[in-house]
Amino acid sequence: MEAVVEKKTEPTVKYKSLKQTERITNIIIFVVLTIGAIFMIAPLIWMVATSFKNIQEVYALPPVWIPESFDPIKYKEIWEKGPLLSGIKNSLIIALSVTVIGTFTSALAAFAFGKLNFPFKNQLFLLLLTAMMIPYPVVMIPQFMIFTQIGWVDTLLPLIVPGLFGNIMMIFFLRQYLTSIPNSVIEAAKIDGCSYFKIFYRIIFPLVRPAVAAQLILWFMAIWNDYLAPILYLNSPEKQTLQIVIANFNATYAIQSDFPLIMAASVVSLLPMLIVFIVFQKQIIESVAISGVKG
Repeated sequence: MEAVVEKKTEPTVKYKSLKQTERITNIIIFVVLTIGAIFMIAPLIWMVATSFKNIQEVYALPPVWIPESFDPIKYKEIWEKGPLLSGIKNSLIIALSVTVIGTFTSALAAFAFGKLNFPFKNQLFLLLLTAMMIPYPVVMIPQFMIFTQIGWVDTLLPLIVPGLFGNIMMIFFLRQYLTSIPNSVIEAAKIDGCSYFKIFYRIIFPLVRPAVAAQLILWFMAIWNDYLAPILYLNSPEKQTLQIVIANFNATYAIQSDFPLIMAASVVSLLPMLIVFIVFQKQIIESVAISGVKG
């Protein structure tokens, strides 16, 4: 009887030991992730808090994380001391037009490369991938010369028109995503009399919508935060994007140590990104979940 009792209790002890080890591991992972999250969100909290501080609190030691009085005066000054409103308008025009139209053309190109058969398909796709390996400084001067000759410098066209034809990274990502969709779906739709464009917007696009949303947000972020291309092509203050306006704030008011003003402008520039993330949060989570299941 004692031997039987020992055999029955031994697996129970091992199970409890494994559960305890798993619990300790989860606690350690939670603590590490929490510390990492604090380090990542601390600069954001500091930026928002600094925008409400006065000059004395900015240079106070030890650092003041929470200002004594939340004075929103700097959020009023940023609209008076620079063309912030026109910068936001120009950035929105560029980012929305490029991402909306460019995402559509990129999805069409990915559908063509992923599911259609045409001559030199693989060679053309490899040519696109080769273009990804060329750094922007290599083509920067030739592009500037071309846009100068056609009179596009100091307009928004050099920042909009090239992106309307698609994004290579998005085409590559969506093409890889489309490989998981069986070709039998496309063939069945063709038998039912669907055109290729109808197959795209009725079948393909709803299936790849989470991936499209994730790529659209990444592309929107890249365009919104772009500084190099706008500073090359835009000269007039009313044509400048938000990032150039903030850079001018930094160059002008950092000398005067008016860091609350710079931080207030930075908070305003961050708000559209937060709005885009909140709107597409569900699609981002779906994209990550589907990618994890496929992996």
